[in-house]
Amino acid sequence: MRHLPLDGGGREGVGAQTPGQPLVSIHNLHKHFTTGRALFGPRPILRAVDGVTLDINCGETLGLVGESGCGKSTLARTLIRLYRPTSGSIHFDGTDIATAAERDLVPFRRRVQMIFQDPYASLNGRMTVRDLIAEPLEIARIGTPQSRTAKVHDLLARVGLHADHANRFAHEFSGGQRQRIGIARAIALEPDLVICDEPISALDVSVQAQVVNMLEDLQDQLGLTYLFITHDLSMVRHISDRIGVMYLGRIVELASNTDLYRRPSHPYTQALLASIPVPDPTAARPAAPVAGEIPSPLHIPSGCRFRTRCPIATDLCAASEPELRDIGGGHLAACHYAGAAPPQPAA
Repeated sequence: MRHLPLDGGGREGVGAQTPGQPLVSIHNLHKHFTTGRALFGPRPILRAVDGVTLDINCGETLGLVGESGCGKSTLARTLIRLYRPTSGSIHFDGTDIATAAERDLVPFRRRVQMIFQDPYASLNGRMTVRDLIAEPLEIARIGTPQSRTAKVHDLLARVGLHADHANRFAHEFSGGQRQRIGIARAIALEPDLVICDEPISALDVSVQAQVVNMLEDLQDQLGLTYLFITHDLSMVRHISDRIGVMYLGRIVELASNTDLYRRPSHPYTQALLASIPVPDPTAARPAAPVAGEIPSPLHIPSGCRFRTRCPIATDLCAASEPELRDIGGGHLAACHYAGAAPPQPAA
């Protein structure tokens, strides 16, 4: 395996890439955890990510949605190599980083950054904002103390804060301001890919819109690529170019923004979209919201993993797991009946 180029970070790396071409290619990725103790036999295995194949193109925003516990955050943390994959490959800009040693990941970590869900938990309360944002620059040995301070002030201005905020601590800010600090730290090294792990879920609605608009502006200014993980189906529709729907460790549908909302083809996607609140309570819904609880990843159902909650499940669904296939126009769905007339439920 070749090493990642040491000079690949920053805008030089983006210049070498072609918009619309895959920046990240994930193939058959698995991340399993062993849990608890077994009196007899092997320890139980939790299959958090269970065979994900996915491309993230340069310059795009790929939205990732699904219920809590479906593996979205585990996928993101495996992609950024906070977790070592159980199996599969992660090609970043042509280099497989899934099995890379930690010392070989140093240049990769400059090019991929993460914005976490809880801004307060991700910020060291004993460090000033200046030190928090300058820390990536110091670790990467970029610039002098004076130039790093100037860089911090520039980053604060980019995220809508003032230079005098640099001398304060995280507890002195509101939740929205803390998230802005986290975003400033994430873009300090001018990465190619930013993973946004539910960055707006802990914020007020009015602040959510401000943060999302700011992320879009930063993407235009810096040429960023986003993986945007969220529960908010309305917001992901606004910000994403393509949307992936994840269920119990796997991608069950993947399509462009407009196509997914115009013709959702997997029953799970249809149920998620039906659960979006509408201003008119008398308005007709296309399907019933998803019912029941998501099964445990310790005991994944046979065949189609959604069949225990699916209104059109048949014996075929229990016997074989559907593949993620193209049903037309690059719209992918993992359902035996996607793109065809669904079976009629038994009387």
